Amino acid sequence: MIIIQVAGGLGNQLQQYALYRKFASLGKEARLDLSWYESQSTRENTAITGRRLELADLEGISYTACTAQEKRALVGGAGIGGKLRRRLAPFTVRRFTESAIYHPDIFGLENCYLEGYFACEKYYADILGTLRMEIRFPKSGNPENERLAQEMRQCPSVSVHIRRGDYKNPENAAMFGNICTEAYYEGAVAFLEKQVRNAHFYLFSDDIAYVREHFTGEKYTVVDINHGADSFYDMWLMSQCRHNICANSTFSFWGARLNPHTDKVMVRPTIHKNSQIFVKEEMETLWKGWSFVDPKGNLQLKTV
Repeated sequence: MIIIQVAGGLGNQLQQYALYRKFASLGKEARLDLSWYESQSTRENTAITGRRLELADLEGISYTACTAQEKRALVGGAGIGGKLRRRLAPFTVRRFTESAIYHPDIFGLENCYLEGYFACEKYYADILGTLRMEIRFPKSGNPENERLAQEMRQCPSVSVHIRRGDYKNPENAAMFGNICTEAYYEGAVAFLEKQVRNAHFYLFSDDIAYVREHFTGEKYTVVDINHGADSFYDMWLMSQCRHNICANSTFSFWGARLNPHTDKVMVRPTIHKNSQIFVKEEMETLWKGWSFVDPKGNLQLKTV
């Protein structure tokens, strides 16, 4: 049995779900561990960051959650007995923790508990078409969402995701800051304008005041209609655009992944975290079909 921990926001949840579905497509017995959202520490964290199991709010999602006994069989319990087992008999613990961009060997694992975010598209690229057809957002109670979606479908629309809020915190800035710079967005917008005639840019952000100040002109529309529990409709609206410019954020990665247009242009930053080194040939293999722009706004031309 393969058990995959589900943790983080909706973008991460979708990645862990996609990996679960990939294992299932290979004939493996797979489960999702949802306990991250049930622990006391997570409930406290939810009050601060808004993290909750939004995966359960989507339609077309199908999974089997693991039992406490199934998880305990692989990694031990949370109590003293489990701690002693991990210390005195570590060979009985079957746990895999993500430590690189891509681990191709995980699909050969048996009876293992997997921890990580698994953002790399190559893990589940071959089933994204199926997931795109299956995953559905419930109908929004705000008619403005459907109006905007219709508008996006009928024009050369480009979603632009700008994540600032929690990335400005000192503990996050060192890891995620100065990647999607102003130069990054200028370069990405300029690239799309060369690719798409009369491109119109729909801006999504957790810092609307910043966006309104820095992105002015008729080619921009600021989207500020979804808040709180309805925030995930921003991902749906991104997916309704014809093209996508992403932040170093799995939320916008999935807005682009769920975009059904076969001629879409998807732009992402060269790196997700400052601890990474961009190797163009490697990333072109792991993220096929994507275009990469660096923090200085330079497009990384595709290898011929």
